[in-house]
Amino acid sequence: MDTHPITAVALGSLAHDATLGDFTEDGFLACERAAQTWLTRFASVHDQDPDTAVDVELVRCHLRGETAMAAWPAWRRDPAGYVNAPLQALYGTFLHRMRPEPELVESAMARIAELPGVFAACRANLDQDLAAPLLVRRTLGQLRTARRFLTVHLPAEVGDETLRTRLAAAGETASAAADDLADHLEAFAERATGDWRMGEELYSALLTGRELLGYGAGELHARGETAYAELAAEATGLAGDWRAEMARLQEDRPATLSELLAACVRETEQARTFLREHDLVSFADGEQCRVVPAPQFLRPLLAVPFYIAPPRLTASRVGHHFVPFTPEGASEDLVAQRLRGNSTAQLPSFAVHEAYPGHHWHLSWMAGNPRAIRKTFTTSYFLEGWALYAERMMREQGYFTDPARELAHLDMRLFRAARIVVDTALHCGDMTVAQAEEFMAAKSSLTAATARAEVNRYCAWPTQAPSYLTGALEIERIRTDYLAAGLGDLKSFHDTIAGSGALPLGLARRVVMRAATPSAGTGSD
Repeated sequence: MDTHPITAVALGSLAHDATLGDFTEDGFLACERAAQTWLTRFASVHDQDPDTAVDVELVRCHLRGETAMAAWPAWRRDPAGYVNAPLQALYGTFLHRMRPEPELVESAMARIAELPGVFAACRANLDQDLAAPLLVRRTLGQLRTARRFLTVHLPAEVGDETLRTRLAAAGETASAAADDLADHLEAFAERATGDWRMGEELYSALLTGRELLGYGAGELHARGETAYAELAAEATGLAGDWRAEMARLQEDRPATLSELLAACVRETEQARTFLREHDLVSFADGEQCRVVPAPQFLRPLLAVPFYIAPPRLTASRVGHHFVPFTPEGASEDLVAQRLRGNSTAQLPSFAVHEAYPGHHWHLSWMAGNPRAIRKTFTTSYFLEGWALYAERMMREQGYFTDPARELAHLDMRLFRAARIVVDTALHCGDMTVAQAEEFMAAKSSLTAATARAEVNRYCAWPTQAPSYLTGALEIERIRTDYLAAGLGDLKSFHDTIAGSGALPLGLARRVVMRAATPSAGTGSD
């Protein structure tokens, strides 16, 4: 936590909320050395009780990922870490409100004062021989929103006028540094010659060492192709020409962003009610999911709903399901495309995935686990795998009774299968960006603009996109074995596996198959 104060605050630490941390070259190199040192130390730890053994292996998985990534240092390749993480940390200050407002403002101002130094470190650390123009330009869209975020949107979170004015003034100074960095990156992108492709060797090392999947990029790619073919056959059986039918369904959509927000609120509450009425999960005491518009500084990057959890090391169980509004000043065409990509038929799946029993239910329930290490180290292969599993489970339980909603659910699962194919092909050098965009648009119901945004994200975040369907399929296999072994019913499976953390799937299996009672904390049925 001392080394990564942004992460520490996101987890709920109030002792780290006055700094953004060390973004210098020396700071990053020290982190890399520390990860290798800790991995060596943990390699000698043996003979623990079963719960501690899982915790130790969880730490090893995390450290294996950290040491592997040292060979592909994002801090030299991609400016996103210098922009997205600090801005999101500042937004989280007022999202979670863990202190009285005057203290929150002081915390925000202390971190805003560090932004020019962070931006200077970005300029110093980026290596034009390693940095990819695509990734540099991707960050520019977000960086151009920084001034308005720092001087208008962030201060608007403050009720006291005097404090609001002080915060806006601090933001003005940092905004100048953000504008300077944007100008620098515009020119830097023209000089940069690096490749965003991770390569098969490192990609496979992360799958086996960090995720404990037991197979590498080649087999993952083949599994994605198989899954896609099976799902396409299922969709064809349901709707015939399912692509044409999805195109038709997408014309039935909210007319405005305000209507989209209202519809997301309704769907989220309906999903929660279904869970309770069918007794499919237990609920954490005090959990609440707020459905709100996406913050301005994230709107250029995210065209689909997303979720931010309550700080996992605190007592809060209030999470936020964000609706993908367009940036201020967006064209009518962009707004129409955004609404088309969030059609009426798709909204139930979005609510299930982001809220109940997807991310919000999982993370609010998991927060009751008494083992802090399980709440500190998580993996997308469980987090996103669980949320996609939740969609399939809700279909099995009869939630998607309308054929249109059922097809939309299948289309989203097909989309996740296509992601596996594209992400592995992109980073192993078997597909160009243009080919990937064409593939995603042809193999799912994505608009051309959304397909471009998706592929852009895959280039910047290798191995993450396949985590959804890969994790869901693994969780479904664990469920089959759990129920066949007579360890409990469906509800106890959900409470147990989700309450155990967001573990690499091999560890999740180990926990579930030896436990018949939930491992999460206090909750209500």
